[in-house]
Amino acid sequence: MGTPRAGGRAVLPGVGPLIFLTVGSHEPFDRLVRGVDLWCGAAGKGDQVMGQITARANYRPKHFRSVESLEPEAFSQVFEEAACIVSHAGMGTIISALDSGKPIAVMPRRGHLNETRNDHQYATTRQFADYPGLLVAESEEDLAPTLDRLISLDTTNNAIPRYADTALLGALRSIIHLGGENNGNG
Repeated sequence: MGTPRAGGRAVLPGVGPLIFLTVGSHEPFDRLVRGVDLWCGAAGKGDQVMGQITARANYRPKHFRSVESLEPEAFSQVFEEAACIVSHAGMGTIISALDSGKPIAVMPRRGHLNETRNDHQYATTRQFADYPGLLVAESEEDLAPTLDRLISLDTTNNAIPRYADTALLGALRSIIHLGGENNGNG
């Protein structure tokens, strides 16, 4: 991943603000890795990208550094040091990025392409499509312009709030209250 330095932190020599690509720890996502690799080659950004692509990946990037997996501590370190995140549309990665105020670009795995069992990641992107700091590339063709937008985003105050919005809490209370009356428990 890099060379260790004092204090146990890894250094990626010559790397500016790091773009961290993660596809999750189980299934490969060659379509996303290939798209990022092509963008790196065309935009000359390969020295700024680090990817975690899984051991089962068929496509190996030519224009950026990648590893098959990272131990949890190393993953957390690279994630923390990254300026922005590129990922499949997994909720854990999305929430982690938004929680830390890092802009994230996601591309959903698609069921009809046999990248996942159904289109739950596509549904996730529909729900988060307008969220500040989150960009969606629905296809390989959308990826390069989405990555260009990602690296130019202002990341000031992108973190999600620590507490739920009062309107959301009110709506949930209303639903819970109605549920209690309707099921005979209220």
